[in-house]
Amino acid sequence: MAHSMKDYSPHHPKAITSLANASNLVLIDNYDSFTWNVYQYLTLEGASVKVYRNDKISLEDLIALNPTQLVVSPGPGHPATDSGVSNEAIRYFAGKIPILGICMGQQCMITAFGGEVTFAGEILHGKTSALKHDGKGLYSGMAQELPVTRYHSLAGSRISLPDCFEVSSWSVKEQSPDSSIIMGVRHKSFVIEGVQFHPESILTAEGRSMIGNFLAMHGGTWAENIQLLSKHSDADKSLSTQPRAAAPATKQNILDQIYAHRRQAVSKQKLVPSQRPEDFQQLYKMGLAPPLVSFVNRLNQTPFPLALMAEIKRASPSKGIISLSASAPLQARAYALAGASVISVLTEPNWFKGSLDDLRAVRQSLDCMPSRPAILRKEFIFEEYQILEARLAGADSVLLIVKMLDRVLLQRLYKYSVSLGMEPLVEVNNDEEMKEALSLNAKVIGVNNRNLTNFEVDLGTTSRLLQLAPDETILCALSGISSPEDVEPYKKIGVGAVLIGEALMRAPDVKSFIQHLLEDTNKLYETVHPVPMPMVKICGTRTLEAAQCAVSLGAAFIGLILVNGRKRTVSPEEALKISAFIHSRSPRVPADKPSQIQRSVGTDYFVHTSFILLAKERPFLVGVFQDQPLEFILTEQRKLQLDVVQLHGSEPLEWTRLIPVPVFKAFKPQDPQLSKRGFHALPLLDSAGGGTGKRLDLEAIKTIFKEDPSLRVILAGGLEPNNLAAIKTELGSFLENVVGFDVSSGVETDGAQNLGLIKDFIESAKGPSNGD
Repeated sequence: MAHSMKDYSPHHPKAITSLANASNLVLIDNYDSFTWNVYQYLTLEGASVKVYRNDKISLEDLIALNPTQLVVSPGPGHPATDSGVSNEAIRYFAGKIPILGICMGQQCMITAFGGEVTFAGEILHGKTSALKHDGKGLYSGMAQELPVTRYHSLAGSRISLPDCFEVSSWSVKEQSPDSSIIMGVRHKSFVIEGVQFHPESILTAEGRSMIGNFLAMHGGTWAENIQLLSKHSDADKSLSTQPRAAAPATKQNILDQIYAHRRQAVSKQKLVPSQRPEDFQQLYKMGLAPPLVSFVNRLNQTPFPLALMAEIKRASPSKGIISLSASAPLQARAYALAGASVISVLTEPNWFKGSLDDLRAVRQSLDCMPSRPAILRKEFIFEEYQILEARLAGADSVLLIVKMLDRVLLQRLYKYSVSLGMEPLVEVNNDEEMKEALSLNAKVIGVNNRNLTNFEVDLGTTSRLLQLAPDETILCALSGISSPEDVEPYKKIGVGAVLIGEALMRAPDVKSFIQHLLEDTNKLYETVHPVPMPMVKICGTRTLEAAQCAVSLGAAFIGLILVNGRKRTVSPEEALKISAFIHSRSPRVPADKPSQIQRSVGTDYFVHTSFILLAKERPFLVGVFQDQPLEFILTEQRKLQLDVVQLHGSEPLEWTRLIPVPVFKAFKPQDPQLSKRGFHALPLLDSAGGGTGKRLDLEAIKTIFKEDPSLRVILAGGLEPNNLAAIKTELGSFLENVVGFDVSSGVETDGAQNLGLIKDFIESAKGPSNGD
């Protein structure tokens, strides 16, 4: 039958040999003229097809036919009322045989599994749209932005899409699969694919290839599909297909396509002013590349039996969409605080939905984090330009895939990366590639357990290739790892690191998942971060007697107002006396010292600075300034030997890096610079200009802590001995975000510091909350 038909589209002029696995395909006709085109493409692709109108056959009769595949055609009307036996058939055959739904057929699939089909927002009849997709299933081997033809006024609702489905394609107009209009769906467990557009239309590019991809599917579940496909060799003539007269891209494997696409994109980018190679070279010569950490050393620093390389991956050709809404910097910070040694950032935009902006944001999110993880640019690299681009964006290493690089190019790129201070991760999948990597004297080799040609995963690949690696080489297991059972064999044989991507991206609690995955028997997370201690800052101190009283009671900070004309400004003579007293002090009366921070675990910047301040064995002398010249601040700091400078005005944040001691910077809660890492040692939250006695809105403060759990602050504004316990109670669990209390007017009587109130305040700060 196939040879008696013709395909009049310009895309696939030839028929192919009949397929033994598609010998009894049933096509349900929902009374649509396009059903003939669907039948034609199915037949031309090698299927033996029987067609039945949706109201002319019962489910029992369909079951008796024992079909090899089920295809549900387009049609007019609504899937709930006008599709006849279609919904029943989909529900029955789901999980038993491959199912394809086209236009109304897809709507029937959504309806059959409990979703809603509503007005699409516009009526489309013979209109083409550019299609984006996840590169899986029907779209395997397809380029992006394919023109597809649409005839519909209804569509599945993204909001009510059943959880068992994932969005597999969407129009470029909607930008992402999170859009409300769905162009394609796929069942997560069963071999069920749906499309809202018409692959059988002559105006749809690669429509026959999509049909061919469907006919290549086996079994009722995706797991069964993989098993059945692996049983068939290329020599199995009953399942082989003759080459289609398709676009050359369809003959490439997915890795070839990605490389071809990236080459084209990079070539265009290099022509853009500011993005040219000479522009990048100039930036590098100017010293604008961020500081590096050693990729090798960081892999050797781990709190776990083997190092964790945690990956930020929104999608992949093998898994499709994983998490388009993921925030790369938030995910990176969570990985770092959970003990990751390396954070891998996928920057390929089409198949993996990443970008170089992700890498930059990740680098910025970890800025000034002690023992921050190394950052790996996971990309398809084929020239030096991309390596320099990665270095300027903040990467500490890059990926070099041996499979895609000839020997000369591989050696050249490896040497160039090392010359920039970045030891690459060299990726291999077999013995031959391993030998190429070893010829480089590569220090870090990653074994991809996934074959990049057919995407099959074999976790034993790493174990086999480990035998070829010298002891000094760090061998990393890449791909397919998702459970402690996967990791355990690698621990036993000495694998240096594991890379985890999809499983981490899907984990609802990253820290708990990593604990479970790597079996953290040392209870890392209970000891790594010091619990903030209640430090007290007595501000507006202007007599030696008040300073002595505060210090004797355990105050951590003595604040001197050095702003001329303020009522709490300390005199120069008294300031020198207080400074001499503070610096002559033996260790202050300390609370228990905080636990040590492990160097192998990333620690938030503010947690680290809090730890440093708490570890000081005598009180700090703090000089408070407000909108005064930097030169004056520096002079006063030297003269009074200030331990800390407090900026309480509108001073530029950059000044904090020009002052040779830690800086407290005063902020109002709504200030966006409050949580900026790497500048001020701690933010001081105040309601106004200081010393006004006006209290802060604690609900607003708790909201800040919810959004940034690692933030640590000194709390000021309206604090008094008689309200501090209640404030601590109101803060509840967020009290751990407050590492200190700052008071000035709250310990004064008639404008003078009251030693009794100072005593009461310090005791309240260090004492229990109300109700404790």
